[in-house]
Amino acid sequence: GLSPILSLSFELLDQHCPSAWAQRNNDGARAATGYSPPSTLLSPADASAMAWLKAVAVAFNAILVAGGAAPRFQIGEPWWWVGPDWKPCVYDAATTALYLAQTGLAAPPIGDIRSVGTAAERRYLDWCGSLLGQATLAVRDAVKVAVPATQTMLLFYAPQVLNAVAPELLRANLPGEWAHPAFDVLQLEDYDFVTLGDFGGQARARASVADRLGYPIADQHYFSGFAAVAGDWDRIFDAAAASLKRGVAETFVWAWPQTARDGFTVFDVSIDATEEDDVAAFHDVLFPLELGYGAAGGPEFSTQVVVTGSGFEQRNSQWSDARLYYDAGLGVRSEADLSALIAFFRARRGQAHGFRFSDPLDRNSAATNMPTTAQDQFLGTGDGGATRFALVKNYGDTDDIQSRRITRPVPDSVKVAIDAVPQPGGWTLGSGGFVDFDTPPAAGAAVTAGFDFDVPVRFASDRIDVSLAGWRAGELPSIPLVEVREV
Repeated sequence: GLSPILSLSFELLDQHCPSAWAQRNNDGARAATGYSPPSTLLSPADASAMAWLKAVAVAFNAILVAGGAAPRFQIGEPWWWVGPDWKPCVYDAATTALYLAQTGLAAPPIGDIRSVGTAAERRYLDWCGSLLGQATLAVRDAVKVAVPATQTMLLFYAPQVLNAVAPELLRANLPGEWAHPAFDVLQLEDYDFVTLGDFGGQARARASVADRLGYPIADQHYFSGFAAVAGDWDRIFDAAAASLKRGVAETFVWAWPQTARDGFTVFDVSIDATEEDDVAAFHDVLFPLELGYGAAGGPEFSTQVVVTGSGFEQRNSQWSDARLYYDAGLGVRSEADLSALIAFFRARRGQAHGFRFSDPLDRNSAATNMPTTAQDQFLGTGDGGATRFALVKNYGDTDDIQSRRITRPVPDSVKVAIDAVPQPGGWTLGSGGFVDFDTPPAAGAAVTAGFDFDVPVRFASDRIDVSLAGWRAGELPSIPLVEVREV
């Protein structure tokens, strides 16, 4: 079921690029990527460079077809380059001459893309964006004329373009010419957001792309990568799994050199399983409070204890967190309670669906009998990039703190602080008990939170044995509940 995709970028090894073809900044310096040796970016205004790109695209697509493969052609990451000095490379001779010829205006100098402030600068960036869009469509058309059945794709790298510190850059690098249905497929990659844990940036970028280009999910691909270090793979895998859940047509984990370097292997991604949805679904409803307050139960750990011949013990804690068990039968105090319990049990289909349970002894972040505050629990330290912090509750009075993930907070109860300063806004509560900041907390900043929470549980049995006669005789039903582990 695999098929090759021919990819052509607007990028060329710098040492092989004719001088007139290269993008340049306002100082005249050529665009240069961080590779060694560097590559440069081709100017969309240079007719010779664009003619060469079209010829290469047509020739390689012909090779693909001659080999018996379905023609699939990608224009990869076309953009105006902005280097680490923040100088946009939109000032090569062909570009500035064309702007003057078409508008009668001289290109306004922009020394830092982060500080665009005049109407003339914005107008020039808009014009550059339109020029880039027209150039990519011309390459697309050349391929389609030669092989009409070619599936065309555009690969867009969001973190480079949709950078919060340079909001005007999208004028040049996200042109309206790319809007659906300009290409058959829009391919998105956002690995800097993924590996930095910048979920806020990722969400903003997706919203911006959806708003400006309008490609339906079924006409999108997602590229999950690139692993600069082996520790990036967990987040890359999670991003790929989330992409499958969103329903994109194809999801790619890349690139091959990094997967080979680290031995990254996926055995199973349990995403598409309607059976899983049917069996493991969670009903976001609360177990009836009047029954829950009378429940008995608490945490259970799994500890392996080995007694040596001399009588000494060796203990191994097998779980990092406890699992909670309850018996809700003790909360049944009336025939009405009994009826409510049976109705709730039937709605959950026994063990099939989880639900919320409010533990009367441990239901908020504060110390016993203390009010909830935004400084109750330490969530982590900012690094200047991460925007997502998991809610936790920490237990213990030693250096060996037992940390418990909170996945079902009571939404309206959550309070957040950064360095002890309450944050009334600038963040949202994400699914699964995550605090997602709009902008990353500063490096070294302490992120804390306070909240009420429920426990995700399910019934521990598919059967309830109750009788009205037994109830009236004082018999209490056994209604075991068990905590559902969530990531």
